[in-house]
Parts: sequence; C-alpha cells; structure tokens
Amino acid sequence: MLNKRYLAIFLCFALAWLLPFSAYAEDPITEVIDAEITLLNDHYVISADMNYQLSKRATAALQSGVPLFWSIQIQLLQHRPILWDKTLFNKEINYRLQYQALLNVYNLQNLTSGETYNFSTLYAALNLMSTIRDIPLIEKSKMSVKEDYLCAVKIKFNGNLLPLPLRPLALIDKQWYLSSKWTLWPLKK
Repeated sequence: MLNKRYLAIFLCFALAWLLPFSAYAEDPITEVIDAEITLLNDHYVISADMNYQLSKRATAALQSGVPLFWSIQIQLLQHRPILWDKTLFNKEINYRLQYQALLNVYNLQNLTSGETYNFSTLYAALNLMSTIRDIPLIEKSKMSVKEDYLCAVKIKFNGNLLPLPLRPLALIDKQWYLSSKWTLWPLKK
C-alpha cells in the first residue's frame, strides 16, 4: 500500500515537471533562418529566408477573417566597441495577411510596395513572406575598410493592429508571440 502511494506521488511530480515542456512543443515558431549579404552593382544587398509557423489560436483567428500584420525589419549597423552600434540603414517591409472565406483565398498584401497576392493555401502565403531577395543596404564606397559592420534582421508581429478584443491576449498569451529575435550577420568586405 505504501509503495503504491510513493509511486503515485512520483508520477504526479514527474507529470508536473513535464507539463511545461509539453506547452513549449506547441508554441509558434517565427525565426530568421539564413541571410546572405552580397555585392551587386557596387551596392551591398541582403537576401534572407525566414520561417513562420502560426499557433492554433492565430490560425483560428485568421480563419475567422482577422487580419494579421508582420514587418520584416532590416538594419545595417556600424559596430563600435565603446558606444552602442550606429544604425546606418533601417528598412521595414510590412505585410498584411487575411483569409477571405467567400473566395476561399488567403490575401497577402505587401503594404510597403502595395503588391497584393491571393493564395489557395496558408502555406503558400507564408512561403511568399518567408523570402526577401536583393534588398539594397549601402554603397560600397560609403563604407570604411577599418570599420566592422553588422546586418540585423527581425520579424515583428504587430499585435497592436489586431481587433481590440484580441489585443490584451496578444500581450499575455504565448500563442500570439509570433515575432522573432534579432539575428545578426557580419558584413564581409
């Protein structure tokens, strides 16, 4: 009888210990996977690949017609050892994704360029947002050989543009953490 009680207590503690890890398994993943900085016509340009995996709640909201907004933030920084890094270039590419139930399409709008795309699947819409190519950063002649430069890329989900009832949830619920961290790459001259 005593051994069964200890076994039950042990199993309860083991489940309580594993419970947080099971919650993390369903957390959404938004990340910058890879970026490449190249020289093109005397300009440094960046190309990057990203990954968007929406949570169940974000997907359900999207399926209900709620538009979701992201921005891809790109910065070129001059590294300074004593002071904070100096920002030489800052650009945002803004996207709006919305499901249109009557047409059964996902409408993706690049708010920066004004281009609009329609897709039959969510995967195809997220795939287009996952790639940027040849975004100009800086002219080669404006860079010093003695300085170190970094390129930073981040995906930011804009929860402030959600409908008012969803905004508080976007602040406290991990299912709405759809932003990435800053990812840095050195610019090789």
